[in-house]
Amino acid sequence: MPSKPQLGSLAVQTPSSRPQVVNVSPSTCHDLSLFKEILREYRKLDDTITMRLNRANAAMRDQERTQDGLGGENVQNQACAYLWRELVGNWRRRTQLVEYCANVVDEDLKEKRNVSQGQSNDPISWRKTQVAILVNQVKRNQLHNELTVEAIIRKRSVDAFRSRCRYFVPPLTDAEARTMWNSGQ
Repeated sequence: MPSKPQLGSLAVQTPSSRPQVVNVSPSTCHDLSLFKEILREYRKLDDTITMRLNRANAAMRDQERTQDGLGGENVQNQACAYLWRELVGNWRRRTQLVEYCANVVDEDLKEKRNVSQGQSNDPISWRKTQVAILVNQVKRNQLHNELTVEAIIRKRSVDAFRSRCRYFVPPLTDAEARTMWNSGQ
């Protein structure tokens, strides 16, 4: 007998069963369209948080029915804890990506400024370096703006999470997750 198909988009229900590993290099950071595409993929979890909360609750209820309870812990709490771990892991990866790329562009900018100071005799090279500095400043500003966008997205996700998981409190053992939880207030 064939198994029941999952309803809805599998990509939205759960993370990909074959997650794609993206090796981020300095060239990834300098290609803003690729960088933003990677962030867009990471942000899908936040974009679908309400639906994911609904589905996590349903999955935990189904699991509870088939296993005669799960040690007495509330199904809602289990679903919330599961999704919270997923959110925090995703936030950490995104923050790490943005900070890495911001540092790469900042270092490149610093290098180009140092080169520019040594090229005062050659106006053509100096001008090319100045253009490269301006391009990197734009990239730098866009990358640093992503940190602000991250804070907004995180707050929105925490608000949605709290509306559905009113009694959930992150574990005291994860200080970073507690900070993320408190920053959403």
